[in-house]
Amino acid sequence: MEHYYRELVGFLSARLGSRQAAEDVAHDAYLRVLERTDGERIEHPRAFLYRTALNLVVDRHRRHLVRQAEPLEVLDSDERWHTPAPAHAMQLDQRLALMQRALDELGKVCRDCFLLRKLDGLSHQQIADHLGISRSLVEKHIVNAMKHCRLRMREWEC
Repeated sequence: MEHYYRELVGFLSARLGSRQAAEDVAHDAYLRVLERTDGERIEHPRAFLYRTALNLVVDRHRRHLVRQAEPLEVLDSDERWHTPAPAHAMQLDQRLALMQRALDELGKVCRDCFLLRKLDGLSHQQIADHLGISRSLVEKHIVNAMKHCRLRMREWEC
């Protein structure tokens, strides 16, 4: 199913008007498909992937509309936005430690691709140029890193 990636990004770029947003949605769509736990065989993987991606675009649009409709005063006065509950903060710290542990299991180039994309916000081409590898290899590393981290987080959180 990975060979649909570029095609899907092009499709989403046309709808979202941003290649970076399209890459983010495509990554999320791949993760959703990879995370399926029902074990059923997907009859039409390309159609399933596209439908998943379009659902994510719709969800993204809805969240954007909700954020626009929310008055800023509500956000300012809502205590939840300022300090997380202690139990929630501890849970976030534990999840962050597990994520770091999962990332440490990856090879250097794979980990670097993932971090440059997710933390620094670099495009796939910028990462490829920075690391001196092909854009295709960057895409594969990012998908593999996300898949690995999701699997390990699921294993460790049980």
